[in-house]
Amino acid sequence: MKDMNAVITEQLRKIEHEEEIIILYACESGSRSWGFSSPDSSDYDVRFLYVRPVDWYLSIFEKRDVIERPISDRLDINGWDLKKALNLFRKSNPPLLEWLESPIQYLEHTSAAEQIRGLSPLTFSPKSCLYHYLNMAKGNYRDYLQGEQVKIKKYFYVLRPILACLWIEKYDSMPPIQFESLVESLVPRDSELCSEIYQLIQRKKSGEELTLEPRLPLINDYLEKQIKYYDAAAQRMQNSSLDRVSDEELDHLFRSILKEAWHKEVE
Repeated sequence: MKDMNAVITEQLRKIEHEEEIIILYACESGSRSWGFSSPDSSDYDVRFLYVRPVDWYLSIFEKRDVIERPISDRLDINGWDLKKALNLFRKSNPPLLEWLESPIQYLEHTSAAEQIRGLSPLTFSPKSCLYHYLNMAKGNYRDYLQGEQVKIKKYFYVLRPILACLWIEKYDSMPPIQFESLVESLVPRDSELCSEIYQLIQRKKSGEELTLEPRLPLINDYLEKQIKYYDAAAQRMQNSSLDRVSDEELDHLFRSILKEAWHKEVE
């Protein structure tokens, strides 16, 4: 059986050939990038940025700017056109910012990702990012953690965005991707909450299914309190007066990456 990294690389090259694109950057975006995937059961969620040939952009018509490939039950690959990505980047789009900082990178072709990373502090909007994580936490809490029996693994999908809100409030920057980094920085080491969270992490890493079990009152109480707090805090929050990247700079970045990508391809 092929190593999954080899399978992912093969699939990315296949997408390049079928779509006539150049993939600039590809990374892991799911629980594996958070740092607590189980050895055998966790899915692979690959995300990538790409460019098409120059003539594709010279059109009066709007065209589809995403590529989606559900390869198998365990492998999902989706990509965004660079033009779409840069438009979202200027709005401080958290998923894109997370992709760029993923600790698991499968491909980085051209200087595109590095240039965008360099500009990300200038476009970071604490208020919009906090709202993103807050809404994620609220939705997952409402959908998965109500009732006496809950899907235990879903605690991660509420804890992580709530801790991301706390990070943004405390440090005024994008939160780290890895879940344990958030816990170590933000949850007191000697607290009962920290102990319960680490028990969940160890169970997840060991490969337990973490299906329906009795709810964890300590963590539920913490999440409810934090959701209520950030609901109010987000409304009061002011965006930092950071320097912004101009539209002209992003246009120039787009053109330069397009030229770099296809020049390298010709070489």
